[in-house]
Amino acid sequence: MNHIYQAIKISKQAFHQRLDLYIRQQEERSQLLPTIRQIREDHPRMAARVIYKLILPSSFGRDRFEAFCFENGFKLDVKRSFRRTTNSLGVTRFKNLIIGFELTGINQVLVSDITYYEMNGRFYYLTFIMDLYSRRILGFSVSENLFTENTTIPALKMAIKQKNVNEIIGIILHSDGGGQYYCKQFLEITNHFKILNSMCEDVFGNTHAERINGTIKNAYLEYYKPNNFEQLKVMLTKAVKMYNEQKPHEALNGLSPMVFEQLTNSLLTQNIVVNKRKKEVKKKKLQIINNFV
Repeated sequence: MNHIYQAIKISKQAFHQRLDLYIRQQEERSQLLPTIRQIREDHPRMAARVIYKLILPSSFGRDRFEAFCFENGFKLDVKRSFRRTTNSLGVTRFKNLIIGFELTGINQVLVSDITYYEMNGRFYYLTFIMDLYSRRILGFSVSENLFTENTTIPALKMAIKQKNVNEIIGIILHSDGGGQYYCKQFLEITNHFKILNSMCEDVFGNTHAERINGTIKNAYLEYYKPNNFEQLKVMLTKAVKMYNEQKPHEALNGLSPMVFEQLTNSLLTQNIVVNKRKKEVKKKKLQIINNFV
């Protein structure tokens, strides 16, 4: 490879620095479309330049961001469907594994999503990972940007710590097509724990994860009223605790997620069909490596 570096007149170190920057930019850009779509659903007539000021993406300048929005159907004077969540940058997609899946207990399917939270004229990003059966939030994070190391990775590590190895191996993790769910660092963790990656085909295929976004933001954070990033982190932790331990859930016979998990094996049964054929996964012991958690 050295002769290639010499031919293009760049050092090996500079080449890999540029490559790392490019990968980080691609990760952020792949999540921008779902975020822009969320903003437009809440603010249908908000201009792209205003959205830019709220998001302040590190991988775009203002004009390029505006062009990016227009290229993907977000120009206000053109009526287009905003269901598109992928772009031409080359998106990895995993098969949707939960369509019709017969969900019979916890530790079978996790769902995850990233949403924005507006505070003092700028956006922050919340990531949640929830057990689909019990509705318990197992992992979460709050960040000032959309980079994987600040969004999905800390949320996934938190979720893994809540379980033992046998409960994690073979579990399905379902998400949208955001780059934070298929980047190299994230997949290293899911592959290590034999977690099965699953993705929805459109914005309507991850409704349970999107619902928890609204619950935490509208039923808790809106009333806690954090004023800065540090307060937001504290208030988010409190909101998740209140939701998991105390909030009655209609789908859980009026119980909170934590109480439901404690009783479900002995007193309650619940069948939720989300996939035509149940996927059997052979579980085996896997040693936990501290670097991953």
